Amino acid sequence: MTLPDAERFARLRLARTDRVGPVTFRQLLDRFATAERALEALPDLIRRGGGHGHALPPVERIADELESGRRAGARLIVFGDPDYPEVLAAIDPPPPLLWTLGDAALMARPCIAVVGARIASAGGQRIARGLSQQLGEAGHVVVSGLARGIDGAAHAGALPTGTVAVLGGGVDDVYPPDNADLYAQIVEQGCVVSESPMGARAQAKDFPRRNRIISGLSRGVIVVEAELRSGSLITARLAGEQGRDVFAVPGSPLDPRSRGPNELLRQGAILCEGLEDVERAFSTLRTLGEPGPDNPFDGVGDDIDAALIERVAALLSPTPTPRDELARALGLPIGTVAAVLLELDLAGRAELLPGGLIVARSP
Repeated sequence: MTLPDAERFARLRLARTDRVGPVTFRQLLDRFATAERALEALPDLIRRGGGHGHALPPVERIADELESGRRAGARLIVFGDPDYPEVLAAIDPPPPLLWTLGDAALMARPCIAVVGARIASAGGQRIARGLSQQLGEAGHVVVSGLARGIDGAAHAGALPTGTVAVLGGGVDDVYPPDNADLYAQIVEQGCVVSESPMGARAQAKDFPRRNRIISGLSRGVIVVEAELRSGSLITARLAGEQGRDVFAVPGSPLDPRSRGPNELLRQGAILCEGLEDVERAFSTLRTLGEPGPDNPFDGVGDDIDAALIERVAALLSPTPTPRDELARALGLPIGTVAAVLLELDLAGRAELLPGGLIVARSP
């Protein structure tokens, strides 16, 4: 069912609100059903959690972002829209929104990510380009991050059959600049995606979020070349956490760019020497896109008071604690504890993490 325009506007505004990340966004929707109701409740939730004031973005700022998207020819897809990618909606938690340029329908097709080193060898780039071409011809959409090296080679190999580039900055932020021609080709023949605002310039903090979307859109992630401390291995780790398969192209132990894939193989990644290795693994993969976790707020009443909030807060620590463990320690229903934790998060006293974990925030 198509969301009303007012609700789509409210979801964009909620996603741009300070202290509302993907986990909090999803829990607010679970608790209040709509972003419009969540925005109305936000000031009171922050106050009850022990916070002061609220930082809802001005309506004018949200209208400006929508107008910037319209001028750029971009399309906004918010969580709950019928064309929000099903496999991405199933991760915990999904991105609240996506800005897209190009053919957004590509994200609904079977996708696989090909990622690797920015300073890649000629051989590594040749492997990425050839493998991506084979994947595309076999019906897969190749997803990558439009970085130099392996990412650029993967996009180039898959251009004729469809490729998705996920950016750290806005969809109108051409980064790196030397990939400008490739960016233009992807807008024309593929799809460019980002959850960052229009006009945003990529910063270091944006790339882990970008990597999470790359793996979330994909049935599997192939790492061609990567050093041990690299964004590509972060993408591989996220893929494993999301239930995706991780593939690695082996390389010479004399090349530091092979240390990442070789280490992934030691940890149980699937050896990838060509298309047949991917197809063999996919023939046994479970279906992706199952519904996300149950709504923890079902049956929650409005009986939360300051004393209960402080009891829950006293049990938090800088070490991530499962929400279920807190509920057992307090002898309370999981929904009641989830509601209190949401208020502590909005007040800046705690932080909700994926997987039902919570940590105390420093004062």
